[in-house]
Amino acid sequence: MINALLSHFAETANCGDTQHIGSCTTNLPAITAGSGEVQTVLNILFGIIGALSILMIVIAGLRFITGQGNPQEISKARSTIIYALVGLIISLAAVSIVNLAVNKL
Repeated sequence: MINALLSHFAETANCGDTQHIGSCTTNLPAITAGSGEVQTVLNILFGIIGALSILMIVIAGLRFITGQGNPQEISKARSTIIYALVGLIISLAAVSIVNLAVNKL
């Protein structure tokens, strides 16, 4: 089954030979990013997510203060704070997992 799959990919890539699949030209973009570049990009992405979570906490805190005792406004602000904290925790966990995985490789 694996040989049939390799043969199919070799024919699709116009190689004709399943032994030299690595030397075939498939006209697909080559990936040259190493683990360091991937880690940097993901850390930046998770940093942005963390910053947005903190910003949402601050905005919800202001809404909580300016709610003036209105139960609906306070409820919205409280749920926004909870969701932002969950997002921040997930972002921190994701950074830890990515760093652990990249450092293990």
